[in-house]
Amino acid sequence: MNIAERVGREILWHGVIQTLRVLFTVCARVRVVFYSPVPKTGGFILASNHISHFDPPIITPFCPRKIDWIAMVELFHGKLLHSFFSGLMVIPVDRTGSDRTALRTAVKRLQAGRVVGIFPEGGIRDGTASIVNGGKMKEGVALLAALSGAPIVPCVILGSDRLYNKRNWRPGRRVQVLIGYGQAILAPEDLPGDQKRKFIQLEFAAEIVRIKERLCADFQLSETDLPHSPQQRMAEA
Repeated sequence: MNIAERVGREILWHGVIQTLRVLFTVCARVRVVFYSPVPKTGGFILASNHISHFDPPIITPFCPRKIDWIAMVELFHGKLLHSFFSGLMVIPVDRTGSDRTALRTAVKRLQAGRVVGIFPEGGIRDGTASIVNGGKMKEGVALLAALSGAPIVPCVILGSDRLYNKRNWRPGRRVQVLIGYGQAILAPEDLPGDQKRKFIQLEFAAEIVRIKERLCADFQLSETDLPHSPQQRMAEA
């Protein structure tokens, strides 16, 4: 990548991030809670639950580190979108099968000291299907951590699903969105590959639930504040 491309990507990144920060500061009350500090240097995997299409645009501007998200390849359709998401360092992944190219790219980014963002659920989940309620997740995050040797920083986002309701975009409504960061997870080096992935998966799943429970206690949340489907949120008064 030449200097002109780097400068162009930096301008694009800062322009998009500042726009998103202003948008969600005006239209929502975003609270970020660090139950454990986010590493200031070195590569790590930011792994979050996924409750709405608004999650990456909200998490990214309020995170202290730049995030290279892994996202479905369909977002890159067309020259303009391809240039836009490539400029934001998004990693395209083909979700129809095992995408080794995306995996290798993510590992290289982590080894270069960057932050790679991933949604282990593989899509938007609510209710018992959400990992904050003990739902299942894909094995990709544990595999990525095992291959790269990078730690996983668990993240929980709550409230962004309420933005599916157009009433909540009215001036003055400003729905509460909570983002909580938990304890980084790193498997012992002496564990064999399969055991290492299993260790990571179990520790991550438990930490995600702990973060959710702490957010519920600290902000006095009820069941209505936990992940709901877009259809349910759109139907709310």
